[in-house]
Amino acid sequence: MINGEKKIENPIRWAMVGGGRGSQIGYIHRSAALRDHNFQLVAGAFDINAERGLDFGVNLHVEPERCYPDYKKMFEEEAKREDGIQAVSIATPNGTHYEICKAALEANLHVVCEKPLCFTTEEAKELEALAKEKNRVVGITYGYSGHQAIEQGRQMIANGDLGEIRIINMQFAHGFHSEAVELDNPSTKWRVDPKFVGPSYVLGDLGTHPLYLSEVMLPNLKIKKLMCTRQSFVKTRAPLEDNAYTIMEYDNGAVGTVWSCAVNAGSMHSQKIRVIGSKASIEWWDEQPNQLRYEVQGKPVQILERGMNYLYPEALVDDRIGGGHPEGLFEAWSNLYTRFALAMEAADQGRQSDDIWYPGIEAGVEGVRWVENCVRSAENGAVWVDYF
Repeated sequence: MINGEKKIENPIRWAMVGGGRGSQIGYIHRSAALRDHNFQLVAGAFDINAERGLDFGVNLHVEPERCYPDYKKMFEEEAKREDGIQAVSIATPNGTHYEICKAALEANLHVVCEKPLCFTTEEAKELEALAKEKNRVVGITYGYSGHQAIEQGRQMIANGDLGEIRIINMQFAHGFHSEAVELDNPSTKWRVDPKFVGPSYVLGDLGTHPLYLSEVMLPNLKIKKLMCTRQSFVKTRAPLEDNAYTIMEYDNGAVGTVWSCAVNAGSMHSQKIRVIGSKASIEWWDEQPNQLRYEVQGKPVQILERGMNYLYPEALVDDRIGGGHPEGLFEAWSNLYTRFALAMEAADQGRQSDDIWYPGIEAGVEGVRWVENCVRSAENGAVWVDYF
């Protein structure tokens, strides 16, 4: 991937809903989607304020007449054009994802959606069925899964390098919300309001990220039951939690934990996943994303660096700048957007894309199911609940 040549025949005509001026996540979406010439930004409903959205869109070189006041108008007008949009990314508050995603699928558009896909498993399954009926791709932006080290871990586990998998420890535990910062920060305020985020804060906002990393690395491992306890240490956030612990049992006898936290005072990010097997363990930390720690029982610790020829070929496919140069979140997201584009092109051409993994509609359903079960367990006194 180092030379950045085209992966698909024609760039996908692409739009955004949300992600306007001041949106950090909107900038990441655009940087990732446009980097490899797989997408072309041609339209958008960037802001709830139409005038502000128009001004922003023009500054992105989008034609003024294709900067729309809302997503409904955009889907309606773009459908009339021969060069209308083929895909849309949804970068709006959580409570709007379900209705926008559903409308996009009904308009026969491919979708890239911020997580969570929606608030209930019932809604998620409805979107999954609609996506399959329309043969449309729905990508979920679990952006960290695009790092090379995650693919390397996936291949090591599949190759048996770790032996029988026994334990998966996961966490996403930063400290930036150890005080009530939402009182003065509008971009944080909606994240702790049930009207916008549903039944959970850190479980859905943070915990689902390392959970998906485990799904990438261990695609055949399924949760059998779980137990969750959650707390609101900043009391004004109740009933939403700012800290939670989840314990899981898997169908092969393995166990796992997820620590989801926004009050880990002093911590920058602290997203980690450690997979422990009968022969060896691997560990990845998103603050040092270019390294994968590999620990074989009885041998010195090895630090595997991205871009090096000793990695599995599947991991090197995601290489962009060669070994020794640090890559970051933009590269990881770009890898995912490339996968989205390949899957979208295959769907449009009536081809199967089973050989391309990406966080798709199934990942969206699974994230919603996991949060729903965690909340159910916690609300019933941190009891074990069956996963399905």
